[in-house]
Amino acid sequence: MTDGGVKQKVARLRQAYAPHEHRPLDGYLAAMGTYAGVTATIAALVKATGRPVPERPSPGDVVLLAVATHKLSRLLSKDAVTSPLRAPFTRYDRPIGSGEVMEQVRDQGSSTRHAIGELLSCPFCLAVWVATGLTGGLVLAPRLTRLVATALTAVAASDFLQMGYAVAQQAAEGGRHDER
Repeated sequence: MTDGGVKQKVARLRQAYAPHEHRPLDGYLAAMGTYAGVTATIAALVKATGRPVPERPSPGDVVLLAVATHKLSRLLSKDAVTSPLRAPFTRYDRPIGSGEVMEQVRDQGSSTRHAIGELLSCPFCLAVWVATGLTGGLVLAPRLTRLVATALTAVAASDFLQMGYAVAQQAAEGGRHDER
């Protein structure tokens, strides 16, 4: 099949997939390929270093990495301070509280740029990448990974305590206003 024939087939596929909306399928393919490459690199490093892969991770490690993944994903995708990392791929929209911002994906440019913008501004999407990195770190550098994951887990716990405190404070202030 000629290059022109492939391009026409891809264009028809795009049109059939999302006839009324632009979906950056090329960018998604690039992201999936990059993720596969990162995962293969981690697997190759594990094999090259001869590090043993646990048959089954401990429940404590699973909980630690789950909370750390949650926190690091939110830090990278929503935190105002990390917005310079997302700025080439997103556009600031508005603050959403607790030091977080809402951003819109930049539609201009390449489909890869669009897909990266979606990935970097979505904590759910980014969590897969973060969990893969932390899991690889748990095999390749377990002490350091547990230390970093512990710090991220402490920050996540602090976030929930701060939010709980704010809710309790509002309830107490609201209660005082009702007594007057």
